[in-house]
Amino acid sequence: MMVSTISRQQRIFSFILGLIIAMASAHASGSEEILGVWSTEGKEAKIMIYRCGEKYCGEIVWFKDKYYPPDSKEGEPGTPVLDHNNPNPELRKAPIIGLRILYDFTYAGDNLWTGGRIYNPDDGKTYRAKMTLMSPNQLNLRGFIGISLLGRTTTWTR
Repeated sequence: MMVSTISRQQRIFSFILGLIIAMASAHASGSEEILGVWSTEGKEAKIMIYRCGEKYCGEIVWFKDKYYPPDSKEGEPGTPVLDHNNPNPELRKAPIIGLRILYDFTYAGDNLWTGGRIYNPDDGKTYRAKMTLMSPNQLNLRGFIGISLLGRTTTWTR
């Protein structure tokens, strides 16, 4: 007969440690569900959401009208559309493609990312924001001023 050299306390510790690792792994995999390319509600742009350190960010990777049209009064016809509404004059020369518009989101659990900001190139303003993954292919993004009640929700799709 073989005597077990692992004590009951060691088995309990190993079990608890395994649970903690499994929970951390599940938490991390849930937080990654948001990664990828999303189309905006009107399909005018596609946004790539990616990890930026421990947080989540997003940038415009495709824009429907990426060049100024022939009759443009905002920019040289045929040249890339710029972030001309940016409050910082030096950033008004940045192209829309590659522009980071999502900043500093953290995964809060239950398919919710909070604490972030969204930059709107249409008006040059930055708003507080949160994102909720409604399904693998539907993301609700709410931009707001102050509290979440004072805002607007838009739905993005994969």
